[in-house]
Amino acid sequence: MISGHWEEQAFTVGSGAAPQLIFDYSGFPEHTYKLTWPAPGDPLLAARVAELLKQAGLPAGADPTRGYDHGVFVPLKVTFPEADIPVVTLSLAESLDPGLHLAAGRALGPLRNEGVLMIGSGMSFHNLRGYMRPETPRRARAFDEWLTKAVETEGERRGQLLQHWREAPYAAYAHPREEHLMPLMVSSGAGGNAPGKRVFNDEPMGAAISAYRFDG
Repeated sequence: MISGHWEEQAFTVGSGAAPQLIFDYSGFPEHTYKLTWPAPGDPLLAARVAELLKQAGLPAGADPTRGYDHGVFVPLKVTFPEADIPVVTLSLAESLDPGLHLAAGRALGPLRNEGVLMIGSGMSFHNLRGYMRPETPRRARAFDEWLTKAVETEGERRGQLLQHWREAPYAAYAHPREEHLMPLMVSSGAGGNAPGKRVFNDEPMGAAISAYRFDG
């Protein structure tokens, strides 16, 4: 799982056998700091991830102490409530270079044929100051429409479009800082040549968001 809540100088793999939860949020009800989700890590898979990145010429490291941040355990606790699957997390590179993250996805593509589900955990719109503002619905929809068309384009051209995402309408408004968009770059890079597909969309707090799947 690639989380928009973890950045390191180089791509870093969570390699611990029993990661703990990281409650990296504030101001929420007390019970949200008592959640549990004891899914195991997978040190062998973590080593495989780092190996594939290094083989592609991308600097990569490992962190045996890294836990599951809320970008990891919140969606997975809903999806796999029994916590019966091993999970390996991957950081973003702090440069937030879209081309670099697309390249990381291409390097990790072979994992899809090795029984590994790859999940990019971010958000297609992430402007916390933009929610519930009158100008946001129109701007968010314009960006979401562009992003969906880009994702639903075939592989090489998709990568070109996503690499230049800042040229999209209201891109800087949708992502004042782009860390929540970078997991999509990794997923797209790993997604092969077939077009991606939008599998979810909604407008929480007045901002259009979408989720995508790559089957190629």
